[in-house]
Amino acid sequence: MSAKTLMVMGTSSSVGKSLLVTALCRIFAQDGWRVAPFKAQNMSLNSYATKDGKEMGRAQVVQAQAAGIEPTVDMNPILLKPEGDARSQVVVMGKPWATLQAGNDDQRHEELWPFVTDALDRLRTQYDLVIIEGAGSAVEPNLRASDIVNMRVAQYANAPVLLAGDIDRGGVFAHLLGTLDLLTSDERARIRGFIINKFRGDVNLLTPALTFIAERTGVPVLGVVPYLRDLRIAEEDSVALDTLTPNSREAPPSRSSPTTQASGTVDIAVIRLPHLSNFDDFDALALEANVRVRFVSTLDELAQPDAVILPGTKSAIADLAFLNQTGLAAAIVARARQRSVRCSAVVGICGGYQMLGTVIRDPLHVESERDEMAGLGLLPIETIFETEKATEQVSAQVVANCGFLRTLHGQTIHGYEIHMGRTQAAAPFLRITERGAQAVSEGDGAVDESGSIFGSYLHGIFDNTNFRRAWLNSLRPHQTSGDALRDVREREYNRLADAVRAALNMDAVRALL
Repeated sequence: MSAKTLMVMGTSSSVGKSLLVTALCRIFAQDGWRVAPFKAQNMSLNSYATKDGKEMGRAQVVQAQAAGIEPTVDMNPILLKPEGDARSQVVVMGKPWATLQAGNDDQRHEELWPFVTDALDRLRTQYDLVIIEGAGSAVEPNLRASDIVNMRVAQYANAPVLLAGDIDRGGVFAHLLGTLDLLTSDERARIRGFIINKFRGDVNLLTPALTFIAERTGVPVLGVVPYLRDLRIAEEDSVALDTLTPNSREAPPSRSSPTTQASGTVDIAVIRLPHLSNFDDFDALALEANVRVRFVSTLDELAQPDAVILPGTKSAIADLAFLNQTGLAAAIVARARQRSVRCSAVVGICGGYQMLGTVIRDPLHVESERDEMAGLGLLPIETIFETEKATEQVSAQVVANCGFLRTLHGQTIHGYEIHMGRTQAAAPFLRITERGAQAVSEGDGAVDESGSIFGSYLHGIFDNTNFRRAWLNSLRPHQTSGDALRDVREREYNRLADAVRAALNMDAVRALL
């Protein structure tokens, strides 16, 4: 039996398509459906390693979790990972497929289309319902000929389409009308309902506009979804960080401006690199009581944090150059080497770990046009880029016995790897015991003798409660508390689903199926 389908498209990027699909996945799962998400092609630097060692976009992982199922690459067969302003790595069915310059990918869409249809067909044999997400705007004239993610998917799946618009930006009714106008008559017939997203205020004030748009287009407004503040669900990409700037009125308190620091609060500065990836690595830190996580990109924003974190990046060499150009590199090194400073903690995750070493080499120009670049020199490690990409879930044992790691010696932590480089470290602080389903014994990471400076390839290392709290208490002794990240996510999926269920005409949505 082939699953039913429903598709959510948007009038533009960032109208909330991913969250609406997440909500619908949770709603239908709550109602007893076996439901799965699907997005043919995603562009994001926030990715995830599946249990079978493949890479997929974070948004579909979130949607699968909301549906209560294990994420698989069939839910996101094509992932584009920008490596600069004009180049992207193309990941197909979880593995690197090609690196393309901007514009060249349009010539490859027919090669990629069978991956899309095969993945969707497999999902439809396994589930009752597949909820499909579009990408960006469905009606960009320059992209229509090479579309493998919006209307072409809807037509292939014979899916009714809900068109979402963001009223918080203004002009939502013009956006809805304009989108319909740019569709062909056959495509227009697939739009079966509008969703007005991110509304603040009394919905009754919208009644005249809702009546107008329905009468003008013949398409009903199936719901007005409220603006949901502080929703603690992993974001799809770093554009979300634009709402977390020091002057943002919507910034959660845990990620606010560094201008003042409450007594006992641990202040953590994560460097917002130009090619920042997997920034949700730090969500569990931000959930802890008396911990503030903020993303910074200038010396002024850096201020005097308790710890500096260099996060993952898709372009370590380019982002290392950014650190040098902005003066952040010199400031981080100076703080790390001044032991009299209240805290000299510096942490590197994945690409940030590579930057902490003495040199990064790229002889095959896997990531850049440079052969090599000197690192920050804070750890005695060297990295060389290779063509093979590591994408695995791993378990590891803490083997170092210095600094805060003494309290963790012999304990197990979990995480996942997504990286192209291979790093040589004389004294790894972790021993990987399981990679995927295979038992192994391999070193990972490095640490200085004080335990203040360390790096690792493990994304999600701070999701481990034992590791996270031991490190936080080494920065500033305080009472840590907070729910486990998994519990918070589950609660937030339900909060999102409750809000969307109350806002949408779910009887009408079910009738579309």
